Amino acid sequence: MIAFLQRIWCFVKTYRGRLILGMLCGVCFAISNAMLMVAVKLVVNLVFAERGATSVADQLRQTPLMVQGLMERLLPLLPELNSSVSRLGLLLAIATIPAIMFVRGLFAYLNVYLLNWTAIRAVADLRTSLFDHLQNLSLSFYRHAKTGDLISRITSDTLVLHTIIGTSFTSLVKDPVTVVVLLALLLSQQPLPTVVSLIVFPVILVPMVIYGRRVRHSVQAMQAHSADLTSLMHEAFTSNRIIKAYNLESGVLNQFKDTTRQYVSQVMRVVRSLEIPSQLTEWLGAIGVSLVFLYVAFVARSQMTAGDFLQFVGSVFLMYQPVKALSRLHNQLEQARAASQRIFELLDLQSGVIDPPNPVPLRAAQADIEFTDVDFDYGEKPVLRGVNLQVKAGQLVALVGSSGSGKTTLTNLLLRFYDPLRGSVRIGGTDLRQVALKELRNQVALVAQETILFNDTIRQNIALGRPGASDAEIKAAAKHAHAHEFILEKEHGYDTIIGEKGCALSGGQRQRIAIARAILRNAPILVLDEATSALDTESERAVQAALEELMQGRTTICIAHRLSTIQRADLIVVLDQGRIIETGQHGELIRKGGVYQKLYELQFQA
Repeated sequence: MIAFLQRIWCFVKTYRGRLILGMLCGVCFAISNAMLMVAVKLVVNLVFAERGATSVADQLRQTPLMVQGLMERLLPLLPELNSSVSRLGLLLAIATIPAIMFVRGLFAYLNVYLLNWTAIRAVADLRTSLFDHLQNLSLSFYRHAKTGDLISRITSDTLVLHTIIGTSFTSLVKDPVTVVVLLALLLSQQPLPTVVSLIVFPVILVPMVIYGRRVRHSVQAMQAHSADLTSLMHEAFTSNRIIKAYNLESGVLNQFKDTTRQYVSQVMRVVRSLEIPSQLTEWLGAIGVSLVFLYVAFVARSQMTAGDFLQFVGSVFLMYQPVKALSRLHNQLEQARAASQRIFELLDLQSGVIDPPNPVPLRAAQADIEFTDVDFDYGEKPVLRGVNLQVKAGQLVALVGSSGSGKTTLTNLLLRFYDPLRGSVRIGGTDLRQVALKELRNQVALVAQETILFNDTIRQNIALGRPGASDAEIKAAAKHAHAHEFILEKEHGYDTIIGEKGCALSGGQRQRIAIARAILRNAPILVLDEATSALDTESERAVQAALEELMQGRTTICIAHRLSTIQRADLIVVLDQGRIIETGQHGELIRKGGVYQKLYELQFQA
């Protein structure tokens, strides 16, 4: 028995179990509505009947068939119910009303709670899946995606889905069953008045269909405007320095007002589309009740008792709320359809860079890097054409050239942010497309010009290089990066919160934290993407000293605009319009008098 109960409890804890249990509670709620009307009819007939004219047992025999079966078993146990003056019977009948209301309320609570639990967990899993999917899309997707739109789809769209699903699930079973059960009760006892009251029901469907179409289009526009608002706020907050410097506050505010105005307009269209059918339902329902009053007053006045009439009117009014909810349900499902469409559009996107089905191991330590006949473009124009380059293990190779010549693209291919259109990139003879992405990137450390730090402590930002590193290892990395001294000068040392994107640190300090992170990673391959180009002379010296320690014993590919930083490179590669036009060491290239020599003279003169 205990094992059986444990199995039931395990089932109830699942999505399916709570969904089924919640729907069953909705069905029980609908049945309790009918039972409530039966109890009300019984009490009214007993209270207003002439003394001695009826008994509780007689009234119970007029109840619906499913109740009569139960009553036939109870009447022998309470013989006093057959007496027309039974006070016990009358008290029991009256007591059934609060008892049924308690059970009805309990089932209503469980129905709403369990189905909302299912909805919020399902939406949370959907949000997690969407976030994970977006994280794993290639960089080509992010070249055209708007940050605000992505945030809006993860937050706003899924929030709309939760609100709608939570509401719709509770109505999806409870309200239709309530209407069906109450109609069955009325048709079984008062068929003609029920048919009269249903004359207006087909008319109710017309506004539901008309306004449902409007809701879908309005919700799609509303979500698009919400994404625009999120994008605008993201740009305004992250570019606040430029906005202030150029006095752009009023222009940005006007953009915000215009987008908000459009958003509000669409929201009000949705409100109108939801409320008009609901209010029309009430009005048409009132017409149906009026028709019943006319029928009873002029046709069947002598055929209905007070209890019958009260049961009928009460049942009709109990159907009001479910019918109103069902009139909203269609529009709510249209909202969910519009919101989910934007979500599943993203989930259907496939990454251009995927893990191989059977990845091979990669050993990057003391391994050469080879670019063989590499062609690549971003879709607009060619970026790399026929690039052949070999980087020997332990070498420092510098990539030089004007902006747009393909320097950063080469490092993007090495990290497999993209795959080449033609040709291959190999490490130790292994094609990177045969290697698992995580294994590849675990063996490459990147220090970029735009230092990305997170709103966390200095310790945690360094520890990102190798999660699980000890405090001693983190401090050793900071010392090698020449960052330990300025960290200790902070009030909280390594526990200092550095703010969004490291705004509490200077440019040189941020860069040294990034270098410490790369040192802690201890990867055999190092990529330096213009790591010192945005620094002043003093900061550059400190960062350059840290970089020299970082490069020791590693294969390094360095992109540099400041040619003074790469004069000691083992190999300098000059690119122009996606092709390698010169290679050699600094002195050799200067003697050739080619493109590199001209670039060097221009910088020297500057």
